[in-house]
Amino acid sequence: MSEHSAVPGAVPGPVCTVVTTTDSEPAARDLAAGAVAARLGACAQVVGPVTSVFRWDGAVQTEQEWRVEIKTAADRVDALTGHLRERHTYDVPEIIAAAVTGGSADYLSWVVAETR
Repeated sequence: MSEHSAVPGAVPGPVCTVVTTTDSEPAARDLAAGAVAARLGACAQVVGPVTSVFRWDGAVQTEQEWRVEIKTAADRVDALTGHLRERHTYDVPEIIAAAVTGGSADYLSWVVAETR
């Protein structure tokens, strides 16, 4: 897993990055570890703190959050989304999935294999 650079012409695997945010580092670590332990993600990074600005309950809010980025096979996104919703403390958690359109073929294959 030491090679993370994009390889020109590599065939992308059916891989997605799923992103969520939460209100503390321990909560972010729990979401990341739970997803990987359940084989719903091959790996996850916790990034933060970040400053989020959003509208909630009719007012603009500014809060510190931690972002969790989970790499998963595309066919595991629905299960991962359900897993995150069940364990998240937010009423309406941010859960966004983006397709990976390129990268190291070896890494993308590893992501798919680790979510089986």
